[in-house]
Amino acid sequence: MKPKVFIDGEAGTTGLQIRDKLKDRGDIELVSIDPARRKDPAARAEMLNGADLVILCLPDDAAREAVALVTNDKVKMIDASTAHRTAENWTFGFPEIGFRDAIAKSKRVSNPGCWSTGAIALLRPLVKAGVLSPDYPVTLSGVSGYSGGGKAMITEFENAADATFTKVPYRIYGLELTHKHLPEIQKYAGLRIRPVMSPSVGRYAQGMLVEVPLHLGLMSPGLKPADIHAILAKAYKNERFVEVVALDQSAALKSLPPEDLNGTNRMRLFAFGKDGGGQVRLVAQLDNLGKGASGAAVQNMNIMLGLPEAAGLE
Repeated sequence: MKPKVFIDGEAGTTGLQIRDKLKDRGDIELVSIDPARRKDPAARAEMLNGADLVILCLPDDAAREAVALVTNDKVKMIDASTAHRTAENWTFGFPEIGFRDAIAKSKRVSNPGCWSTGAIALLRPLVKAGVLSPDYPVTLSGVSGYSGGGKAMITEFENAADATFTKVPYRIYGLELTHKHLPEIQKYAGLRIRPVMSPSVGRYAQGMLVEVPLHLGLMSPGLKPADIHAILAKAYKNERFVEVVALDQSAALKSLPPEDLNGTNRMRLFAFGKDGGGQVRLVAQLDNLGKGASGAAVQNMNIMLGLPEAAGLE
């Protein structure tokens, strides 16, 4: 019998993309709630408890409410919100950082955020290798497409008739320095000091770059960009969806657009820097709605249901 999969919040930005990836799959049964009963707690509870696996694409409070409605202990859940990313008894859904087996055994998996996917991918291997101290004053920056802000931000950039409409080409945000992805970045990168995060959004829909600049002299004597690259390359050597770009290919680049991996579940990691320069600029390139959201959810679903990990993603 095919496992039943229910997307709670399938009309949202991430939910729509997950549904699109699953709708033609022959190895699962995708079930939907009657739109007229979408806000009926009893109807939602029935759908939640009747599925083999539920993917929550909801705001944080609504995601917590959905979890509370589940009384069937056989139901597996993936939460795409921020609500459970550092919660006890939830597995962080990032297979490539060593959590694949835990995800396969877990009934509760929290999908990483788009910013945290890039940041953790760059930082965690360096901390584990001992070249980056957990007390290093990490700074993060980058740019994401406006789809990362959900329906409200999409309206702001696309709907000229709306009062919030803007024509700005680029802007920074998160000025209060409490970005919602910081707790999981700090926890799963293995940092004792909370990073300073400087996010921005551009006037384009999808795609993102996450940057981590590092002073090599503050890390270890004699450390070179090639050493950092080698650690990353070893960490993701056999991964299908994470590529560490060769140093010579990175050196040949004059610029790096954020949209190159749109529509995929892939992520590319770059290490820019010259010997003797004392610095390295690490960059993760990914689709904020792909590897940063819907693609990661489908990848985790496949692992949890014992299906081929890349099913529906290539």
